[in-house]
Amino acid sequence: MYLREQFKIYHSLLITTVLLVGFGVIMVYSASGISSGEKFHDPYYFLKREILWATVGFSLLFLISRFDYHYFAKISKPLLLFSIFLFVLLFSPLGVSAGGARRWLRIGPLTLQPSELAKLAVVVYLAEFLSRKRKKITEFATGFLPPLILLAPFVIFLLWEPDLGTAILILMVSFLLLFIAGAKLSYLGSLFLCSLPAFFLFIYKSPYRRARILTFFQPCADPQGIGYQINQSLIALGSGGILGKGLGKGAQKLFFLPESHTDFIFSIVGEELGIFGTLFLLFLFTFLICQGKKLAQDSRDAFGYFLATGITLMIGLGAILHIGVAMGVFPAKGTPLPLVSYGGSALVVSLMAIGILLNISTQLEEKI
Repeated sequence: MYLREQFKIYHSLLITTVLLVGFGVIMVYSASGISSGEKFHDPYYFLKREILWATVGFSLLFLISRFDYHYFAKISKPLLLFSIFLFVLLFSPLGVSAGGARRWLRIGPLTLQPSELAKLAVVVYLAEFLSRKRKKITEFATGFLPPLILLAPFVIFLLWEPDLGTAILILMVSFLLLFIAGAKLSYLGSLFLCSLPAFFLFIYKSPYRRARILTFFQPCADPQGIGYQINQSLIALGSGGILGKGLGKGAQKLFFLPESHTDFIFSIVGEELGIFGTLFLLFLFTFLICQGKKLAQDSRDAFGYFLATGITLMIGLGAILHIGVAMGVFPAKGTPLPLVSYGGSALVVSLMAIGILLNISTQLEEKI
């Protein structure tokens, strides 16, 4: 029964991941074919790159799945420091600016996004720290404060880029891991309240962010201006109906909805495949999250528990934020849909994280 459970979780995680990535490759081509043909004179421009990154990602997934996940506990701090080093490089000549943000590194023919690796690095570090200090997590100075001090540089760099969406995701995952580990609600609540003034000041000092927040409350107030993206996203979702317009037959990707293959790919799914398409996607993510939760519960040690929980939160919350933005539930933040949206760094890191989950599944604690 034990070996059967290992086999079941391993293969269900792998099959779900393959389905999500395969679904994403199809939707990336459908969402970008016309625009990439216009911009790069090659309708397969993004498709070829997505397939390349998926190949690299799955290669790393299978490689990492064969490594004992405890190895990541040993390299948690070096991985964290390496992520910070990549952030520093953003402000060197290697840094690339686009759309008013400096989030990418160009190293030869490759373009990398350090914030994607940072998400995984933070999860690995917190898993190692909490598994080692879980009995002291209720103590402010020795259990609660140290991880926050090490998280501060990540948040600062992300806000400096700026990349508010990733900063919020890292903070959400970190807070939830600390809460699950047993941190006092008074500590978490106090930290949240103390961070609100800085958060509001960060938004208030930027006219663009301030306008986005106001648009969130009144999305139809400026449909041709700051509210353009969310309005076009809602039009895409609403026009799809139950069955959708058909794969490849959506209209919003025809230069109406910006970033349709990345930040708003869920909207294109809704337009072309309808409610059934979006429900299928939601089912895959829900199943992946449930399997990750079960894997965490059955892990053989505290490090495996926190690592599986953190990775599941990273992917699950990333999906929730993306879908919420597309539906107008959250303010627009530019968050890709994990394993589905176009993006080399995001796809490769997500597949690496799944590889860790697969290795944890091979070392489940035997139930007697």
